Amino acid sequence: MTLFEILNFNKELLNRLISVGFKTDDCRYIELYADYRRMLREGEKVTYIVLTLSDKYAVCERKIYNIIKHFETDCTKCAV
Repeated sequence: MTLFEILNFNKELLNRLISVGFKTDDCRYIELYADYRRMLREGEKVTYIVLTLSDKYAVCERKIYNIIKHFETDCTKCAV
C-alpha cells in the first residue's frame, strides 16, 4: 500500500482532525502528555512535571507548556 492510498482511504478522518486543530506533530507527544496527566493526578506540581518530562523526552520546557495547552484545547468549539 502506498502513502497516497493510506491518506486517500483516511481522508475523511484526516480532514476532521485538521478541522479541530490536529497537527501531524501531535502524535509524537501522546506519551509525554499521558505522563503529564498521570503525574498531575498523583499530585505533582506542574513545574516539577515539566522539568521531569523535559529531561525524559529531551524537549524544552517551553515546548512542553505549549503541548499541554494545545492538548487541552476544547475541540467542540472548533468542530464545524
